[in-house]
Amino acid sequence: LSSMPMPGSSSVRLAHLLVPTLCCAILLCADASVHDYAGERFAGLGNAFVLNGGSEGVYASPAADSFIRFQKVAFKRTPESAAAAEKDGNRTVTITAVVFEAADRGAVGGSDVVAAGARALCCTPDMAKRGACTEGSLVYRAPNSAVAAGWPKVLAASFLPGALEAVFPDETVAVARTGMYSLRFVHCDASLDVAAEGKTIWKNSRGYGYLPGRMAPLLAFYGVMSLAFVALAAFWFLRYARFWREVVPLQNFVTVVIALGMVEVTTWYLDLAEFSESGVRPAGTTFWAATSGAVRRTVSRVLVLLVAKGYGVVRPTLGGGASAGARVAGLGAAFFAASEALEVSEHVGAVSDHDHAPTRRLFLVLTVAALDAVFICWIFSALSRTISKLKARRMAAKVETYRRLATSLTIAVAVSLGWIAFEVHFKSTDGYQSERWRVAWVIPAVWQLISFALLCAVCLVWAPSHDSARLACSDEGGDGGDGDDGDDVEDGARPLMLRTGPLSYVENWACYVTQDAKIILRTDSGVYAKAGEEDKRV
Repeated sequence: LSSMPMPGSSSVRLAHLLVPTLCCAILLCADASVHDYAGERFAGLGNAFVLNGGSEGVYASPAADSFIRFQKVAFKRTPESAAAAEKDGNRTVTITAVVFEAADRGAVGGSDVVAAGARALCCTPDMAKRGACTEGSLVYRAPNSAVAAGWPKVLAASFLPGALEAVFPDETVAVARTGMYSLRFVHCDASLDVAAEGKTIWKNSRGYGYLPGRMAPLLAFYGVMSLAFVALAAFWFLRYARFWREVVPLQNFVTVVIALGMVEVTTWYLDLAEFSESGVRPAGTTFWAATSGAVRRTVSRVLVLLVAKGYGVVRPTLGGGASAGARVAGLGAAFFAASEALEVSEHVGAVSDHDHAPTRRLFLVLTVAALDAVFICWIFSALSRTISKLKARRMAAKVETYRRLATSLTIAVAVSLGWIAFEVHFKSTDGYQSERWRVAWVIPAVWQLISFALLCAVCLVWAPSHDSARLACSDEGGDGGDGDDGDDVEDGARPLMLRTGPLSYVENWACYVTQDAKIILRTDSGVYAKAGEEDKRV
């Protein structure tokens, strides 16, 4: 690990690459609302052309107040498409909207297999000959389940000869069964070039308002997390106020992380609360929630890395000159850019429970994971060197503090790896979320809990106390050499008279003489040097 190349200019270049991606994500996701259609076009799927109208988990109730409502949904075709239909005998072209529950997805489409192994959604000539359907129309049937009677719900809008617009009626589809519902617009005409406009409004029951089913439990979760952060902040600031004279700079950085965490969870709560109430996801609030989360994660990782390298505890600087700070700053900038791009693309404007851009998300997830791995390797490598250096100096109190920090980080990394494995299994074995969507909110919730638990551990280890000052760096006059491999020579001394008398008040101490006849005394509270008649603490 000690020979592992640290990120320098490559991290900065990666950050420059990800910033345009972030900007594009912001522009693409802004001003989104409840399944708003603004020029979306159909994509080929098997022998049909499909537009995803939305996918949400819907909680039903006996009051029947859950619904999917069509509001001014229309499709406009190009004059060229209208001319092609006219040449074909002024045939009527139909667009079909089908709403189905994920468990009944097999009821949409026929049994025939067409191109690329996909099931036929449009009636083929062979199916028409068997009398199973009308050629060129969407194939669907009633599910075999009695509880799904009347489903899937099918609506249609047709282009009359010469018309450029087909309009769906403003109809409300009542949802009386809890499940993951999907809306698909389908047509079977390869010559049709059409764009969608209007919106559909999806509403939950059980007090969740307009929140999609998988997001709904997160509203209460972020409310509880806000209270948890208030309790943590109260504990920290009480200790801070009591021992403010003993506070060291690193404890100020922990205060910043706590404040960023409070802002993040509170903003997420406000975002979901407004979404639930109005049905329109506030792009501005979501953006700031995503940004505060990216900032908090970046600052947390950089802070742990600085502590692991001994900054403020073993040495007053990072060492290694400006290059050491540039490497840390470059890695932090790259991680922030990647994390921000991922959060914005995943959350800003997202009103569906299904991710319809998995390739883009996979690229960003892998980028963040790679940068996280660099952080972890660098942190544990630096921790190992710092603990070894403190042992050599016989600084027992600082060694114990760093061991607790290393233990907390090891547990957090182990739990994170286990949760990653569970998340991959969870998502790969239930692609349609037909059964597990009600507990899918636990995935992001546990990540928040892991982060919060690690922050609590850091707060307990580094809480302000009457002896906080002994954890501060005593080498106040120099940088301690290279940030990773600097030796233990006491440089940068400042004049300080040694206290005479026995060392009974010192828990651990060692004394030796260097080649230049300098007497070195190491204690828990610092390192002292005596040469001739001059006393110095370094």
